[in-house]
Amino acid sequence: MVGIGRCASVGALLVALAVLAPAVTATCDDELPTQLVGNYSGLACTPVWNTFVLRYAQGKDNVLRVVLSTMYSTGWVGMGFSKNGLMVGSSAMVGWMGKTGVAHIKQFQLQGKTPSQVVVDKGSLVSNDHDHTVLVQQAKIYLAFQLRFTQPLKSQSVLLAFGSAIPVNDRLSEHQDKTAIVFDFTTGSSSSASSFPEGLKRTHGALNLFAWGVLLPIGAIVARYCRRWDPLWFYLHTGIQFVGFILGLAGIVAGVSLYNKIQANVPAHRGLGIFVLVLGILQVLRLFSFLILWSYWQGPAWCELGQV
Repeated sequence: MVGIGRCASVGALLVALAVLAPAVTATCDDELPTQLVGNYSGLACTPVWNTFVLRYAQGKDNVLRVVLSTMYSTGWVGMGFSKNGLMVGSSAMVGWMGKTGVAHIKQFQLQGKTPSQVVVDKGSLVSNDHDHTVLVQQAKIYLAFQLRFTQPLKSQSVLLAFGSAIPVNDRLSEHQDKTAIVFDFTTGSSSSASSFPEGLKRTHGALNLFAWGVLLPIGAIVARYCRRWDPLWFYLHTGIQFVGFILGLAGIVAGVSLYNKIQANVPAHRGLGIFVLVLGILQVLRLFSFLILWSYWQGPAWCELGQV
C-alpha cells in the first residue's frame, strides 16, 4: 500500500509538472546562452505561440536580429516570412540538431506544401550565413539569425512551425504543428493572421452546396412533378435552374481563387468539380437551344396571326 501511495504521488507530481511546464517555459525570464550574448544582446522579447519565444531588434541599417527559442527534443523548428500569411510563396529560416550533434540552420523557399516543394538554400531573405547560429541548451533550441531588409519591418506576417523528424539531406518532413501571426516589430504586439482563405473556403462550400445540392434538385423536382400547372412549371423550372447554375458558377470561381492561394492537393475534388460544371454548362446550353427553337417555331405562327 505504501508503494502504491508513493507511485500515485509521483504520478500526480509528473502530471502537475506537465501541466505547468508550458506556462513556465513560454516566458522571457530565461537568459540567453552565453554564446549568443555578444551578437544578440539588448533584444526585445515576447512569447508568441505555445512555447515559442521571439527576441528581436532592428538596427539603423535595416538589419533584423532574431533569436527564436522553444522547447526541443528532436526534429526541426522554423520561422517564415510571408507576404500574405500563407505558406506557399514565403521564405523561412529553419534550424535543427543533426543526429551526430551537428547544428544546422538554413533558408528554405516554400514553393508548395509537399516536401519536394520546400527548397533548401532558396528564398527571398537576404542574410549572411556566418551570422546564423543554432544552440540546444536545457531542452530548448535557439535559432539566432540576422536578416537585411530594404526598409524597417512594421507589421509582418510570420509563420511558426515545427516538425518531429530530423531532416535528412536537408529535406524537411511535414510539420507537426504550425501557426500564422501578424507581428508588429515596432510595438511587439501580435495577432492572428487574416482568415481570408478560411472565409473563401466557407464561401466556396456554401455556394456550391446551396446551388448543386438544393436549387438544382428543386428545379428538377418541379419539372418532374409540377407539369399539371402549365406553363408555370416551366418558368419555375427554368428560373430555379438558371439561378442555381449562376450560384454554382460563383462557387467554382471562389474555389479556383482558393486553389490559387493555398495550392491544395485535391485532384479528386477538382475533377468532380469540373465534371459537375460541364454538366451544368450542357444543361444551360440545352435551355438556350430550346428557347431558340421555340422562338423559331413561334415566329411564323405570330406572322400568320397578324395577317388574319
